[in-house]
Amino acid sequence: MKKKPLARSSNHGPFPSLQNPPSHPPQKNKLRNLDFFSIVELMADRSYLGEFELMILLAVLQLGEEAYGVPIARILEAHRGRDVSIGSVYAALERMASKGLVSSSLGDPTPERGGKAKRYFQVTDAGLRQVHETRKVLTSLWQQLPALKRRSA
Repeated sequence: MKKKPLARSSNHGPFPSLQNPPSHPPQKNKLRNLDFFSIVELMADRSYLGEFELMILLAVLQLGEEAYGVPIARILEAHRGRDVSIGSVYAALERMASKGLVSSSLGDPTPERGGKAKRYFQVTDAGLRQVHETRKVLTSLWQQLPALKRRSA
């Protein structure tokens, strides 16, 4: 099947032209826009763990009382084999705190940090339940795969 090139407009750069609506009539089996937004709204109520969030929760659990940004990032770097931005770690921790998956507390200010206190993180009961649920789903998915054979190079 040959793909049609996207219509381009100088006003919209690489995006399809918004001035040329599709010429075909809508199909009955297609979701209407309202249905789509209802589904998205329902999905927003669920708290799925992304790969990065799961790794951070596991690092926090591993570190115990010493779980703050820098050691969390170091653990992730060691296991992933690539650099991890401390900003991305804190952004994910903020998202997870707003979902109730982690909580935090401030340590004592230290002279080494210019009088600033470290923010220590703990996994909440809800976070631990989410870790276990994610592990259960991933394990089930892996067990359902047919035996993976190595490709010969």
